[in-house]
Amino acid sequence: MNEQAASRNERKERTRQALVDGTLALAAERGFAALSLREIARSAGIVPTAFYRHFASLDDLGATLVDEGVTALRLALREVRRGPNTGVAASVRFVFDQVDPKRDLFGFLIRERHGGSAALRSAITIELQLIVRELVADLSRVPALDSWSPRDLEIAADLIVGTVINGIGGYITAPARDQKPIVERTVHQVRLVALGMGLWQPNR
Repeated sequence: MNEQAASRNERKERTRQALVDGTLALAAERGFAALSLREIARSAGIVPTAFYRHFASLDDLGATLVDEGVTALRLALREVRRGPNTGVAASVRFVFDQVDPKRDLFGFLIRERHGGSAALRSAITIELQLIVRELVADLSRVPALDSWSPRDLEIAADLIVGTVINGIGGYITAPARDQKPIVERTVHQVRLVALGMGLWQPNR
């Protein structure tokens, strides 16, 4: 790639990132569904028609934000689970390590999970369901849970994922002094869920 092409790609990437950053800032005030393509383009310093050089539509932009947040987190967790000696505490702390540098993005996703854009809600829900499904697969390989039905495993996985999501919601809005306690509280909550799973008799 020659220098001119590299420079052009760098400018394109900067503009794309400006569109993402502008969307996150504007959505924090009014929600994604209330935003127009024109004002998002203006926030990045481009004309509306130039928006389409980066995203096919507003729904495409929303899907990209989901990919950069929830999808990236799901794939990162998949790699962590393949590593040796990955316990509950390490996995939960890993999630918060991924969230911390993207607090604006995850704040957006937490809000939009129940927001006004149906397409965005659906995209977030699908990715969270995939996280639950992958956790179910992990739980099904635990010998102590051999007697559990697929439905029971899914309920347990959904409870764990929901607990971590609630923790993320508190973490991204908390002052710095409260962030570590929120992480540790979430770790403790998930450990209690895991302890209860080990003692529960699903057939009784």
